[in-house]
Amino acid sequence: MDGLVLKGVSKSFGNTRAVEPTDLTFARGELTALLGPSGCGKTTLLRMIAGLEEPTRGTIRLGDTDITALPAHRRKFGMVFQSFALFPHYSVRENVAYSLTIGGMARARAHEKADALLETVQLGGFGDRRIGELSGGQRQRVAIARALAQEPQVFLLDEPMSALDAKLREEMQVELRLLQQRLGITTIVVTHDQREAMTMADKIVVMSNGRVEQIAQPQEVYHRPANAFVADFIGKANFFDGTYRDGAVQVGGVQLRASAQFRSGSPVRVAIRPERACIDDDPGDNRIAARVMFVRDLGPLREYHLQSDIGPIIVEYAAGETGPTLATGDETTVRLPPDALQIFPRAEAA
Repeated sequence: MDGLVLKGVSKSFGNTRAVEPTDLTFARGELTALLGPSGCGKTTLLRMIAGLEEPTRGTIRLGDTDITALPAHRRKFGMVFQSFALFPHYSVRENVAYSLTIGGMARARAHEKADALLETVQLGGFGDRRIGELSGGQRQRVAIARALAQEPQVFLLDEPMSALDAKLREEMQVELRLLQQRLGITTIVVTHDQREAMTMADKIVVMSNGRVEQIAQPQEVYHRPANAFVADFIGKANFFDGTYRDGAVQVGGVQLRASAQFRSGSPVRVAIRPERACIDDDPGDNRIAARVMFVRDLGPLREYHLQSDIGPIIVEYAAGETGPTLATGDETTVRLPPDALQIFPRAEAA
C-alpha cells in the first residue's frame, strides 16, 4: 500500500469554508500530526480522510485507488476519537473483538486475536475485566486495540489523549509512538497540544483558519517557523513589532540588528525564543537594559520575566546551564543575538 494523498481537498458548510483547498501526502508508515487551535479545520480534515465527511472539492487517493466517495465502513481505516465509545456491559476482550465478530469471524478466533492485541498494547491478562474497572489510560489502550483489530491500512486518532491527566498523557504519547513505530502503520493524529505533536510526529501539519500554514518535521517547525503564527503557536516566543531599515529593526527607540532582508520601511514582527535570549554582560549587538519582574523556577527550567524598553521579555535557562542568579527588582542587561531573531512581515502576524 502506497501513501495517502489529498489533492485540492476543501470543505464548506453553507457559506463557511471550514477547510481551504489542501494538498497533503501521508507517507506509508509515517506518523503525521494535524496541529492547530480549536476551530482551525483539523478535525474536519480528518473526518474527510475517514469518510465521515464528503469533501466539497478535491480528491483523496490511497495508493492508486480514488477513495473520495468510498463510505467510511469500506475504507478499512482504524479510528480512535476523544470519546472512546467502549461498551461498558462487555468485557475488555469482547470490546476488542466486537468488530471481528460482527464481521463474521468465529467467536473463539476473534477472542484469540483480541487477546493478542491486548498483549500488544500492554494489557495482557485484562481480557475478562469490565470497562468500568479500568483507568483512563487503560481504556485508551482498549480503544486502540479495538481499532487495530481489523488490521487497518491507515490509523486515525482525533485528540485521543485530551481526557487524560497531564502525566498520563505524556506517558501515553510515548507508548503510542513506540507502538506505531513497531507496527509501521500510517497514522494521522489530530491535536491542539504542540508538545504532543513534537513528541510523536515524524511530520507536523500546522493549521489555522482552515489553511495549512506549514508542513515540516518537528524541529524544523520549531526552529524555522514559516510565519509569525507558527512561531507563536509552537513553543514560546518573545514578539516585538517594528520597522525594518537597512539590516536592522527599529522597535520604539531601540535598533535591533537582524539577519534579514526586507524593503526599507516595511512593518515587521520580530520573534526570539526565550532560550535564545541571554542575560549577560558580553559585548555585542542588541543589548537592552531591563528589570526583573518575576522569576519562575520550574525545576528543570528557570524563567526570568523582564521589562525592557522594547516591552516584556522572557529569558529561559535549563537546569545545569551557567546562568545568572537574579531576584525580582534587579536591574540587568538582556542580549538578543542577531542570528537568533526571526523576522516576519507584520501582515502575517495579524
